[in-house]
Amino acid sequence: MANSPQAKKRAKQNEKRFAVNKARRSRIRTFLRKVEEAIASGDKEAATTALRAAQPELMRGVNKGVFHKNTASRKMSRLAARVKALA
Repeated sequence: MANSPQAKKRAKQNEKRFAVNKARRSRIRTFLRKVEEAIASGDKEAATTALRAAQPELMRGVNKGVFHKNTASRKMSRLAARVKALA
């Protein structure tokens, strides 16, 4: 357990930050799941719309430090390729 006042403060800050990041990660995963579901249903228009909505959310996660830039880029690239492949 933290002993010094500074360590106690950092522990409190870490808990808050963890909660915020967890909420962000969950929100982004929801957007990505919507794209996955649209792809699974075979609806290209819905998938494209969901992908357009997911992209800024994912990049916001990068800016906020929740995801690494390359991870987000890889996810977007793979999803875009799958949406494009829908006939």
